[in-house]
Amino acid sequence: MKVISSLSEWRELRAGLDDDIGFVPTMGALHEGHASLIRQSVQDSVVNVLSIYINPTQFNNPSDLANYPDTMREDLCWADKLGVDVVLTPTYAQLYPDDFRYQVNETEFSHELCGADREGHFTGVMTVVMKLFNLVRPSRAYFGEKDYQQYLLIRDMCEAFFMDVEIVACPTVRETDGLAMSSRNLMLDADGRRRAATLNRMLRKGCTDATAASALERAGFAVDYVTTRDDRRFAAARLRCEDREVRLIDNVRRG
Repeated sequence: MKVISSLSEWRELRAGLDDDIGFVPTMGALHEGHASLIRQSVQDSVVNVLSIYINPTQFNNPSDLANYPDTMREDLCWADKLGVDVVLTPTYAQLYPDDFRYQVNETEFSHELCGADREGHFTGVMTVVMKLFNLVRPSRAYFGEKDYQQYLLIRDMCEAFFMDVEIVACPTVRETDGLAMSSRNLMLDADGRRRAATLNRMLRKGCTDATAASALERAGFAVDYVTTRDDRRFAAARLRCEDREVRLIDNVRRG
């Protein structure tokens, strides 16, 4: 497995690679959810590329960025065991030589759900993903359904800009108590981890969105939203854990 932080080195390597590339973009702190994406990529593709980059442009809260877990050594061990061929670990200066002057904006769905309370979040996500797609030029890129809004926005972005990459959605991987696996779970204390499973339980109940939100508030969550769109119920809620607030999201298919 090659670990490459230099984009010039990557471009030189990319010129000699097979064009059948599977790509999993991440912000690190890998867990079994990421592993499921990588395994699917390895199954589908000749060459497998993983990126690890904590993208500051998608954080609207500086403390959230500061608290985001950085587990590079463990992440590289995961990648090697799972059969990744190349791990890209670029820097901000390389990915944003324009210092974020140029951005990818979506004017409707990105301002709903998670975008309603996180100004600029999806602009940062879509911008960095487009940059990575242009660098890697994958045949397929893999995203988890836990971040379903993100998956839809990236899929539609690729369609809108005629980008020749298939966006593959992979099912959410869960803990035994139903909690969706997330890098943010590492930020939960013991009590927060116990309470966190309530989020998925309430989403699955056959009650109204308002009833589910009220139940989450009684369980100690600060609820950003619980809402049903088409065939899915979406939720985002925050738990206070020691000196920090941890924001959790989830969604489940309805019917």
